[in-house]
Amino acid sequence: MEKKFEQEPSDVVKIVLFGPESTGKTTLSDQLAREYNTVWVPEYAREYLQNKWNNERKTCEPKDLLPIAEGQMRLENELAKKATDVLICDTDLLETKVYSEAYYLGYCDPVLEKYALNNHYDLYFLTYIDVPWVGDDLRDKPNERERMFNYFKETLEKYNRNFIILTGGREERLATAVKHIDNLLKNK
Repeated sequence: MEKKFEQEPSDVVKIVLFGPESTGKTTLSDQLAREYNTVWVPEYAREYLQNKWNNERKTCEPKDLLPIAEGQMRLENELAKKATDVLICDTDLLETKVYSEAYYLGYCDPVLEKYALNNHYDLYFLTYIDVPWVGDDLRDKPNERERMFNYFKETLEKYNRNFIILTGGREERLATAVKHIDNLLKNK
């Protein structure tokens, strides 16, 4: 049963866009996929939770986190097979773990936590909060961006993840990300 939360073996370099809501992760994921002529893994939680909102007018609940994690890993494993040298992930299970803890008084399902910590990525890009907030049906913490950014950063540090903080506008973030991905590919 738990295999559905596991990464399948892959030779591609895996990059994760990581950080608070409305900080440009999806935009940069798309830009990077185009830059490297590859695919990118969308955030499964967006689709899942938007459908929940549209159909039930309910937001995320703890019982949603394992189905979200399962959907995220299914997408990642499918798309890793289609990637060129790089797979860009608009999120990962570690981000789901952060949101679980932030929204549910420190709680994270042990299965989610296990795979959030076991799955491997080559580099995380932590997106800073220096871009304008854009609200939608799912985003709900515009006044907590700094606190959430710090929580994301502390999580990457706590679990010794290789990460770079991305700041600035679209072009600056893209250029910084490309420089670091190119270095990874050169050293692979």
